[in-house]
Amino acid sequence: MATELQIPIFLDEDARVLDWRIEELLRAGYPELLALELAATIEVDLHTAVSLRERGCPPETAARILL
Repeated sequence: MATELQIPIFLDEDARVLDWRIEELLRAGYPELLALELAATIEVDLHTAVSLRERGCPPETAARILL
């Protein structure tokens, strides 16, 4: 029986925050590239981005509002 080797990956705080923001935006229904762009733009409020999607705003329209 083979044992899988697991190597922990240590990310700095900024990378962890960016990763978390991307995950939240993807979960809210943003396409991958748009989620990456929004997550990387520090001026974009994550809660507003998620709220817009929850209220039925299309991802592209929400991005225009946020950016």
